Amino acid sequence: MPKMPDDLVAAAARPALQEPAEYRKALSCFATGVTVITARWQGSDWGMTCNSFASVSLEPRLVLWSIRKAATSLEAFTQSGGFTVSVLSHQQEAIARQFATGDMAARFAGVPVQRQTNQRQRLTGAAAWFDCQLHQLVDAGDHHIVIGQVQDFGWQDDASALTFWRSKFGQFEALPA
Repeated sequence: MPKMPDDLVAAAARPALQEPAEYRKALSCFATGVTVITARWQGSDWGMTCNSFASVSLEPRLVLWSIRKAATSLEAFTQSGGFTVSVLSHQQEAIARQFATGDMAARFAGVPVQRQTNQRQRLTGAAAWFDCQLHQLVDAGDHHIVIGQVQDFGWQDDASALTFWRSKFGQFEALPA
């Protein structure tokens, strides 16, 4: 029988970790981009920081992100018919923090945005953005997976995206070729 690497042996020998904090630490080893998702619902702007954004399909153009079922903004994002994803540039760490807590007025305060024809806002200076029509909601544990069909998008060639790894912000640095 082949020998197991020491770290796998240690993991196999201990009981499964049940602590949410430990699970979050393990998940934090996967670096992600950082986005702000916005919606316009019942005449108000809604926004939140999100790092669960991902591409789903090129044809049709589909993207996804997830939202806690207990989020106060759940109804706005799932009932408004669409949303805009702004992929934050590495200079927008303060904006990521601003959209993570507080009421909606505080989240948008002083943030440069562009209002689109559908009335949703995208953040000025973002590395990329995707304006989406709500395509599907998928029930997934304590979250909903929100799938959107991209209606419009754009990006900046020279913008480095903000990243999140082990509960810290950073930016991607390419390795030498």
